[in-house]
Amino acid sequence: MTTPTVMITITPMTTDGAGLLLTQWLSPAFPLGSFGWSHGLEQVVAEGEVTDAATLQRFLETVLFHGAGRSDTILLAAAHRSDAAELADIADIAQALAPSAERRDETLEQGAAFARTTREVWGLALPDMALPVAVGRAARLMDQPLTPTARLYLQAMLSNLIQAAQRLMALGQTDGQRILARLTAAIPAQADSLTDLGIDDLGTFTPALDAASMRHETLQPRLFRS
Repeated sequence: MTTPTVMITITPMTTDGAGLLLTQWLSPAFPLGSFGWSHGLEQVVAEGEVTDAATLQRFLETVLFHGAGRSDTILLAAAHRSDAAELADIADIAQALAPSAERRDETLEQGAAFARTTREVWGLALPDMALPVAVGRAARLMDQPLTPTARLYLQAMLSNLIQAAQRLMALGQTDGQRILARLTAAIPAQADSLTDLGIDDLGTFTPALDAASMRHETLQPRLFRS
């Protein structure tokens, strides 16, 4: 018996399907290599600054409100609004904002992996660039709305860091989900307050975390690349 061939054409999704595409892009199963990066978390765990659920939550709050959570959302939104000519400048700014070599590699390598997969699966004309810029541009090309894209991006960022923490310290699955639930409740207001901002509003204030990411370059032994 011959099995009929089903031809599927991949096109931009309607609003009804938007959540499914964004969930696919920002799920742990999407091949970004996120499991290899800790955003400097490994260093602060090694130094005894993050030791339990409470200190981990404070670390993640700093990232979300004052660090890459803030800057990445602004960059993502700028890429979503930009045309092709503006995109290269936004990508250059995203790269320049990285506070250390490892953090630069973290965003560039994950961004390149995201761009490569979206090119191969959806046929997008998406060059390699920093992760938030790549996600914002891909969402624009696939007619995905900005607000849910930014919100899901932030949740994925936090989820990845919680998974990293579970490899570095005694943090149970339930505690990890409890932290994620608390921070997820704050994501809509944080994302929505940033998506109307522009490149001139970029800025972070996480000097201790930035310095930790620099010290991580010489940490031995280690599990993560940042």
